[in-house]
Amino acid sequence: MFKLKWPFRNSSVAEGRFFRWWATSGRFTDNLGTKMDDNIQPLFTFGVIADIQYADIEDGFNFLHTRKRYYRNSLSLLRRANEKWSREAVQPIFILQLGDIIDGFNKQHNASEKALETIINELEKSNAKIHHIWGNHEFYNFSREDLMNSVLYSKISESDLDEVIVENGIELSYSYHFSPVPKFRFVLLDAYDLSLLGRKEPSEKYYQSLKIIQEHNRNENLNHPPGHAGMERRFVQFNGGFSKAQLEWLDKVLTFSDNNLERVTVISHLPIHPHSTDPVCLAWNYDEVLSILHSHRSVVCFMAGHDHDGGYFLDECGVHHLTFEGVIETPPDSDAFGTVYVYEDRMILKGKGRVSDRVLLYP
Repeated sequence: MFKLKWPFRNSSVAEGRFFRWWATSGRFTDNLGTKMDDNIQPLFTFGVIADIQYADIEDGFNFLHTRKRYYRNSLSLLRRANEKWSREAVQPIFILQLGDIIDGFNKQHNASEKALETIINELEKSNAKIHHIWGNHEFYNFSREDLMNSVLYSKISESDLDEVIVENGIELSYSYHFSPVPKFRFVLLDAYDLSLLGRKEPSEKYYQSLKIIQEHNRNENLNHPPGHAGMERRFVQFNGGFSKAQLEWLDKVLTFSDNNLERVTVISHLPIHPHSTDPVCLAWNYDEVLSILHSHRSVVCFMAGHDHDGGYFLDECGVHHLTFEGVIETPPDSDAFGTVYVYEDRMILKGKGRVSDRVLLYP
């Protein structure tokens, strides 16, 4: 994936750290092993991992040949994550896999199914339910129809709100929600609902997506961002967006959670806050998602992958935006995953390696 870093991200993270310090009356600490946390049993825990991008090939580099990628090593890092989760005093009841589970190079080597089987076999050594998000590399390897019938289709049905979204009768989106315990809900979004990836002619969503990107990106190669700076850089082929139908469904789910006094975490492969990621990694219509989240009191956190450097921002409505560091660009002597401990008044992320510890107070 093309990457270009922007300096304002550092100040955004610093601002988030200030707000967390202020919210805990000056007791902010990066060492979360405090008596307050250690002596209180969490309601439940879950694991998070992003951008594994496994391939059985030699190490390589990103699009610009500026960042190393450890294709085989990603399997070892996933194995270490599983081992850590298996040793937790309170076992994670589910794992969030935030997308790009195998790398697009597998398609070139006719190894997509074999690579996916290798990673799934490792993931399933955990006793926890795995919830899969779809990223751009899923669509480099498989069609949307194939994904709908694969192990990566982890949708579960719990209520009348869980109907599959359908536009024009046939163009399915992959979005669902679940409640692991009472008063907590997780909503998984399809960030490539509108995209040139996974949509084909004569699909109406394909033509809609093509129109969106061509209005902003005049490059012959649509994986090259338009311009040199700013939010316009998000209009690239390796990104996507959310259809009107999916946004209406999200609003409906969050209204249900508002009325039932639930705490909601929303998940997508693509980040939706400009201060939690490089602009080139943002969802096309990130602002529309933010507007919906900010209109509901139930939302506490938004989690994403895609940007291998990760990021964090606490927005003006008190919603935490967490972008998780990618396994694929993590060297063998480090790690990139986290365990989230959920309490009545906060979630605590305890990261490993490149993933930082964070205290996520509810708004």
